[in-house]
Amino acid sequence: MHLYNTLTRKVEEFKPIRDKEVAVYSCGPTVYWFAHIGNMRAYLFADVLRRAFEFAGYRVKQVVNITDVGHLVGDADEGEDKMIVAMRREGKTAYDIAEFYAQAFFRDLGRLNILPVSEYPRATAHIPEQIAMIQRLETNGFTYQTSDGIYFDTSKLPEYGKLSGQKSEEKKAGARVEMGEKRNATDFALWKFSPSTTDSTPRREMEWDSPWGVGFPGWHIECSAMSQKYLGVPFDIHTGGIDHIPVHHENEIAQTLGADGVPEANVWMHSEFITVDGGKMSKSLGNVYTIEDLIDRGYDPIAYRYFVLGAHYRSKLNFTWEALDAAQNALKRLRETVREWNRSSELDLLDQSDLSSGFLSSFSAELENDLNTPKALSVLWGLVEDQTISSTTKSSIALSMDRVLGLGLDAYVGKQEEIPDEILALAKQRDAARAAKDWGESDRLRDAIADRGFSVEDTASGMKIRPF
Repeated sequence: MHLYNTLTRKVEEFKPIRDKEVAVYSCGPTVYWFAHIGNMRAYLFADVLRRAFEFAGYRVKQVVNITDVGHLVGDADEGEDKMIVAMRREGKTAYDIAEFYAQAFFRDLGRLNILPVSEYPRATAHIPEQIAMIQRLETNGFTYQTSDGIYFDTSKLPEYGKLSGQKSEEKKAGARVEMGEKRNATDFALWKFSPSTTDSTPRREMEWDSPWGVGFPGWHIECSAMSQKYLGVPFDIHTGGIDHIPVHHENEIAQTLGADGVPEANVWMHSEFITVDGGKMSKSLGNVYTIEDLIDRGYDPIAYRYFVLGAHYRSKLNFTWEALDAAQNALKRLRETVREWNRSSELDLLDQSDLSSGFLSSFSAELENDLNTPKALSVLWGLVEDQTISSTTKSSIALSMDRVLGLGLDAYVGKQEEIPDEILALAKQRDAARAAKDWGESDRLRDAIADRGFSVEDTASGMKIRPF
């Protein structure tokens, strides 16, 4: 497997820490609102990465965190905690909000056929681990205290900035932040003190005692602490969206190096942005779409998965409704085609040690080339359109490929669509009208069938009825 490592800025041969095992940490959602389609691209990418390793015979342990405290509105420690903003917006407790949006996130994962991972740790359930890591940073001389919290001193870490490729001085020059009591513009909060309370300003719902005072953890410390707990450090691969590179992931690296003197992960992988109609997704523009929005417009969520697979994870992907239409139509054609295939009675997938099929070996090669899913999809279509291979063999190969693509083909291969008796009766009447050359009645019956959601196609092998 060859993968692009953001840390080294090149495609490298992947070398696991433990033979045939991979430990992956994927940055998860802040559960104060619904995840949008741009967020979901990162989770689809992480899912395909995990599936590709399992396809290649690796055992994968994957962890996705749930951020339910500490993520401020401004990623660089400005503004309020996003959970507090949601509390005020919805009039619910922070814990109720976190649970509601976490469940919405899990529902979207299922809709997109993203496999469940090994662990979904929550930040609020790991406060002791985060405090312990801050204490190690304090012992090692990387922290200082201000009136509003405990901060990481980035000037004490010469390696700070290596992930983004910006030296600390360059980051400072380009930073547009209120310094306050921070020593350096790039310094970041490890622990924030709760605001003082009065009768008119009640205590925060989410706050904890610590050696430095009552407060709550910063956003970045949770991932460093929880990845260490569940995967150990260093682990193999850390994934996330490209927006995490300059701040969140840079700070994670700094925390683990400062606390434990080792890298957090050996390989860092990032998926690119999704644009909408060529521009940025923005609530003010009204173009921030969720999976629920796609469903409301009549789209199958797997069509969105297909759309995402059609671009390399490191390429920007422009979302338009026309592009999603094309993806849904291609998925529909694929499903209709594989329904016509024969399927072995055992329904067994091909043995992964047997790559005798040229299609399967080509598919594997594209995955090993930095997860080239567009070309992997084209290999699948090459298989579909090949007339020299039996449909039974095609079925086995396609189902094996779908272990990575995750298009849910198992529900379609060799399984004819069930046509209601009413539609079959109308089709039989239409067949009789055609035999009698009553073309007007034939057209009327065709329209009646269409009104009920089915199409009729006359082929050399007979009439075919399909749902729209």
